Amino acid sequence: MDILLFGPPGAGKGTQSALLVDKANYVHISTGDLFRYNIKNNTELGQEAKKYMNDGNLVPDTVTANMLKDRLARLEDGSQFILDGYPRTMAQAEGLESLLGSVGRKLSSAVFLDVDTEDLISRLSGRRVCSGCSAVYHSVNNPPHKQGVCDKCDGEVVQRPDDSVDAIQHRLQVYEDFTAPLKEFYQNKGLFKRIDGAGSTDQVYSKISSFLVGNSLKQLDLD
Repeated sequence: MDILLFGPPGAGKGTQSALLVDKANYVHISTGDLFRYNIKNNTELGQEAKKYMNDGNLVPDTVTANMLKDRLARLEDGSQFILDGYPRTMAQAEGLESLLGSVGRKLSSAVFLDVDTEDLISRLSGRRVCSGCSAVYHSVNNPPHKQGVCDKCDGEVVQRPDDSVDAIQHRLQVYEDFTAPLKEFYQNKGLFKRIDGAGSTDQVYSKISSFLVGNSLKQLDLD
């Protein structure tokens, strides 16, 4: 079962993806990882993306889509993936269908993590990230053992500039304008599943895994 996991900034997509990787053998595919891999390895796609980024321009959808296509082609046979952070727009969603079809795959579910705005602002404004290994902490719910120092690599733990309250509110508005319409898009295709993202990490994971197990059984019945 290949799935899309989406929702507003701070909904917990990365955290839940990591659990699905550890507990259910999914492969996590995020746009951030795709860019880091291609730029670090100096691939042609990485070089192309870097040109746009260095000029302060957005990387075109075609470049991102080609990075995704390359990653899908490198998946092992029988693997299942979680797509996180892409698509973000209707144009990307429509392009994704063609892309997946070209490599013989399709989404089985589009899982939406639904969290209210007040909770999202609280989560994001308290988020702290290691500048060395990118480990994620929270100033209240999950602080590092030593203030400002990563438990994993001793790197500096900092607040990202886009996690200020003003920046968060702007990001949530951008999300609402461009990405929220994907809910209707996937509802019309019968793939949409809303998951209540409130509660502990384990509680949310239990909701997601229960749905995926049930949906997998339905697919087997259909086959």
